[in-house]
Amino acid sequence: MPVERALLALIIIGLGLTVYRLGTGAVLRRRAQRGLQLEAYQRGLPAILYFTMPYCMPCETVQAPALRELQARFGQRLQVIEINAAQSPEQADRWGVLSVPTTFIIDAQGQPRGVNHGVARVDKLERQLLAIGEQRPHIQRSARWTTDRPKLKKVD
Repeated sequence: MPVERALLALIIIGLGLTVYRLGTGAVLRRRAQRGLQLEAYQRGLPAILYFTMPYCMPCETVQAPALRELQARFGQRLQVIEINAAQSPEQADRWGVLSVPTTFIIDAQGQPRGVNHGVARVDKLERQLLAIGEQRPHIQRSARWTTDRPKLKKVD
C-alpha cells in the first residue's frame, strides 16, 4: 500500500511538471507569433522583460538587485524592461503573467526564449542569456564584492 501511494504521488508530480512545461512553451510560442508589443524594446539587443508590482517584497529585495547586477555586468549589450503589472494589467495578461516577479528572456531577434516564474537569481539569468547566444559579460565587481581590504594600523 505505501509503495502504491508513493508511485501514485510520483505519477501526479510528473504529470504536473509536464503540464507546466507544455504551458510555458505554449505561452512563449503564442507571444512569439503575436509579436512582443513592447514600445521600449530595441531590436538587435537581448532583453529581460521583468514584471513586478510595488508591494512585491521578493521583487524589491531579490529580483531588482539581481537585474541591476546583471545590467552592470552586460552594460549596453542588454536591455532590462520593467513593467508594473498593477499599472499595466493588459500587458501582464498578454504575457500570461500570473504572479510576480516574472522574467522573460528575449533574444536579439525579438523572440521570447525563456520564462522564470518567481525569483531568478543573477547566475540563472546569466546562464539563460548565454544559452541564447549572448557573449559572456566582462565581470565588473560591485562595491560589495570588493576584495580590497583596509590596511591595518600598526599599534606600538
